[in-house]
Amino acid sequence: MIMANNQFLPVTAHDLKQRGIEQLDFVYVCGDAYVDHPSFGHAIISRCLEADGFTVGIIPQPDWHSADDFKRLGKPKYGFLVSSGNIDSMVNHYTVNKKIRSSDMYSPGGRAGMRPDRAVIVYCNRIREAYGDVPIIIGGIEASLRRFAHFDYWSDSVRRSVIFDSRADVISYGMGERSIIELARAMRDGINLADTDVDGCCYIRKEIDYTKDFILLPSYEEVKEDKYLYAKATKIQYEEQDSIRGKCLVQKHGDRYLVQNKPAKFLNESELDKVYELPYMNDCHPMYKDSGGVPALSEVKFSVAYNRGCFGACSFCALAVHQGRVVQSRSSESVIREVKRMTKYPDFKGNIHDVGGPTANFSGPACDKQLTKGTCKDRQCLYPKPCPAIKASHEKYANLLREIRNVDGVKRVFIRSGIRYDYLMQDKNEKFFKDLCSHYVSGQLRVAPEHISDRVLNCMGKPKRQVYDKFCEKFYLLSKRIGKQQYVVPYLMSSHPASTLNDAIELALYMKRHNFHPEQVQDFYPTPFTKSTCMFYTGIDPTTMEKVYVPKTFEEKQMQRALLQYDKKENRRMVEKALKLAGRLDLIGYGSGCLIRPGSQNKDKSQEEKNENSRWKNGVSKNKRGTGNRSSKNEGSRSSRRSGGNNSRR
Repeated sequence: MIMANNQFLPVTAHDLKQRGIEQLDFVYVCGDAYVDHPSFGHAIISRCLEADGFTVGIIPQPDWHSADDFKRLGKPKYGFLVSSGNIDSMVNHYTVNKKIRSSDMYSPGGRAGMRPDRAVIVYCNRIREAYGDVPIIIGGIEASLRRFAHFDYWSDSVRRSVIFDSRADVISYGMGERSIIELARAMRDGINLADTDVDGCCYIRKEIDYTKDFILLPSYEEVKEDKYLYAKATKIQYEEQDSIRGKCLVQKHGDRYLVQNKPAKFLNESELDKVYELPYMNDCHPMYKDSGGVPALSEVKFSVAYNRGCFGACSFCALAVHQGRVVQSRSSESVIREVKRMTKYPDFKGNIHDVGGPTANFSGPACDKQLTKGTCKDRQCLYPKPCPAIKASHEKYANLLREIRNVDGVKRVFIRSGIRYDYLMQDKNEKFFKDLCSHYVSGQLRVAPEHISDRVLNCMGKPKRQVYDKFCEKFYLLSKRIGKQQYVVPYLMSSHPASTLNDAIELALYMKRHNFHPEQVQDFYPTPFTKSTCMFYTGIDPTTMEKVYVPKTFEEKQMQRALLQYDKKENRRMVEKALKLAGRLDLIGYGSGCLIRPGSQNKDKSQEEKNENSRWKNGVSKNKRGTGNRSSKNEGSRSSRRSGGNNSRR
């Protein structure tokens, strides 16, 4: 669907006057700068509403210190839409060590501090201050993953569903194109927002007699006091995350109920094509040009979003409960049309940086059953072993990439959004693997084994180390055959639940044997609504309901992270301490199998390390940014790389 619009949505009263709009239907308040590109959730939702006949204005990154800036476009006819942006605002602001980040890729010029902590709550309360009982719909990654009572890493507490603290009317969770249109049409037909009953949405209800087929979760008060019940609630939430067989979930909060309707039905191919072919400007708003633009756009401007959803279902990833486990992809014709438009951009250099999504080499549902009966409740598609029913084929994806390479003006096509190597190894046809090595790797292929200890991989929901080893062996063999010197670069994670010092040492030794020296490693970050975060908080794996070891102290997390970069001079003291604690003095020496050499080191912590410990203990209590929340006393306190945003990519 192409609409002859060719202009950004209104952001000022002057824009409204120029277009003859007296009152907007909806006003979208967002924590990100305004980028009209389908990799940004606010662009997709607002353009979908516009295509359905509604007028929408954008208030990007408003000044939240008062209600004034929330009035700039006036009171909307139907209501406000609120999102923190593509990333949870707390992940956006703080590192895993709870240090304030120095930049923000989703703000003009990468400037930090352009949104408050817990942005959804703060924005909604300012809107209430400005307009009283105006209808408010919250969505995006922050609202979606905080829809139930959840563990909050930054305050080290279990918080209520965000719908209560924000005082919003509805949460549109997951990929919201279908649910937002249904809500908007109902409001246009005169139905009160609180009286709607739409799939893909959460509501606050005083009574639940109207719904008959639901599962009652342990209450907020119960999961706050009992970690076993918290894990049990998480298990049920994951099991029912399916648009076909999933049931309504109810969780009591005090004298009211949070009601989550089953997920909205996933979009089919033609519907997905329409979403991605709406009249996006594919640029940031001109008001940011003097600031240097919005850095996040450069990561996606010459990339194509081909699919969404992921049946990998890694424990640390929120994609399964945000985008869902049923993979949907666009038609080749739609993608080719986008690529041809891209070649006309003045700054296009001939390279397509990525064609993919959460997982590049997923092109459709894992099996035919998912389209009619939904995803399996009691097993995953790839873990612990690939399901016999899985359809491991790369034919559609391989053909698409080949077509893109043949488009006039395209010189190279790369895959940067991640290959699920265990799925690739299931494909008996080697054609795509050969094409991958021949055409789509720029010297280095990034994949995500995350760890090599089978015990840790088991908790992660990842395949055993042997699968990764076989993949690497085949990759290097195929690369050698075509005369290319290419490398596999693995993503690795330290301090994930189940990882002991011995597991971290095992990983360090593996890295040494394979001569891999990463510049950066990722420490496990407990973000809302993942199985791994449940493990971190409760010490229980919600899949099995069995106890699991959790590295929690700052010192142990420092040691595990240091072991992944054992050869760095600044890490030597922590590596030595870890080896001594684990009883691995055999790894301190001059032999080829040792991690570090013996030698006297300064036993006193540097002032910086002392400061770091202090920051860790104090958390974010002295770094408050947010204001304006009158519902909770604690307010204002990852592409996280796996936050699972509206168009999440690795």
